[in-house]
Amino acid sequence: MFFDLNVPVPSPTTQAQPRSHTSKKNKAKQSVAPGQVQVAQEEVTFSPAQLAKLESRIDLLIRLGYTVVALNQIVKSKVDSKTHVNVLDPLLKQLRARQGLFLLKRLTIVLDEGSEKGNGLSAGNASLFAPYDIIALHPTSQNALANVCLTHTAPSSLATHIISLTLTAPRLPFRLKHTLVRTAVKNGAVFEIIYAGVLQGEDERRNWWASARELSRVTKGKGLIVSGGVEADTDLRAPRDVVNLVTLLGLAQNLAHEALTTTPKSLLIRAQTRKTYRAILSEPTLILPKEEPTSTAARNESLASKPMASMSEAQALLKSREDKINPDIVPVLDGSSISRTTDLPTSTVAVDEKRTDGALTNGTKRTLDSLDEDNGINGTNISNSNTAGDSQVSTKKRRRKAKAGDSA
Repeated sequence: MFFDLNVPVPSPTTQAQPRSHTSKKNKAKQSVAPGQVQVAQEEVTFSPAQLAKLESRIDLLIRLGYTVVALNQIVKSKVDSKTHVNVLDPLLKQLRARQGLFLLKRLTIVLDEGSEKGNGLSAGNASLFAPYDIIALHPTSQNALANVCLTHTAPSSLATHIISLTLTAPRLPFRLKHTLVRTAVKNGAVFEIIYAGVLQGEDERRNWWASARELSRVTKGKGLIVSGGVEADTDLRAPRDVVNLVTLLGLAQNLAHEALTTTPKSLLIRAQTRKTYRAILSEPTLILPKEEPTSTAARNESLASKPMASMSEAQALLKSREDKINPDIVPVLDGSSISRTTDLPTSTVAVDEKRTDGALTNGTKRTLDSLDEDNGINGTNISNSNTAGDSQVSTKKRRRKAKAGDSA
């Protein structure tokens, strides 16, 4: 899913203002509800040529692979409640619907010298900005940039989502300080690179490369989006071509791809928080506990069933442990083991089987003596794994031979 959040909208041809004139006597009777702004009802119309050009541009964007497109309305200096007109709502009604395409409404305010006294982003004008999906600011001075990054990017109903810069000027009109950029990105705002400047004249192209590279260096590719902003259909580029263009600015391939996919998607999710309470998206869900048995008989039955289940589990666990433990296996001091029974296969005794004059060594004698004293084994047959035959010698006979060898 690729995004192009800057498709300029042509200026409407006519804006009729059929405002009803009231006398001074009836002026005092008119009242405006708190939190609302009285806006003149204006009819916005576009010429057939303008609509046809915009329709062809949208079709070309779909053919290139874009899924989400934002129509951009540009306002200079400030938003005045008396003169501002939303031209995007009437325009969307005149455009034909397309399957698989999302059309958004964007408002861009250019902050110049005239907007130092106020840009219209106040709580009294909140109803003017509510219909727009995205709010963007275009600062042109150092004070305007500082005000945008530190104040207007904070979460609120009038939060700024996109910070657009003029990249085709001979030089940036301000310094991109790391403190301001980090604060804006931390608050959720993004900086916009418009690739239309690279398709202009030679001087504009050179200025665009220098300014765009500086912006990429300061942001390190984080909180950065790339948009078209082109006026002609021939200047539109496919998403993959735009990604390759951004990589020439020094960004990694994955960061350049995120500038057209992941970052704009996160921006739109944050833009929805303007319409919620304190930028909270999720609604809390109350989970009630299960009802406990009220009657005494049902409570006793539930309590009685729990110990029985635990006892059965404990018995099964003990039985499985008893099956693993073989009481007939007796450990020997050196780590091996022997068996008490004659019918089970016996384990070998890890002793020195070398015989001297037909007798066992002293180590074997000490091992057998310790077995008899500790475990009381008398008459137990011990099989020797190193013996070729299957003959078994009793413990008493081996002890006698061992004593005879020691005496000799």
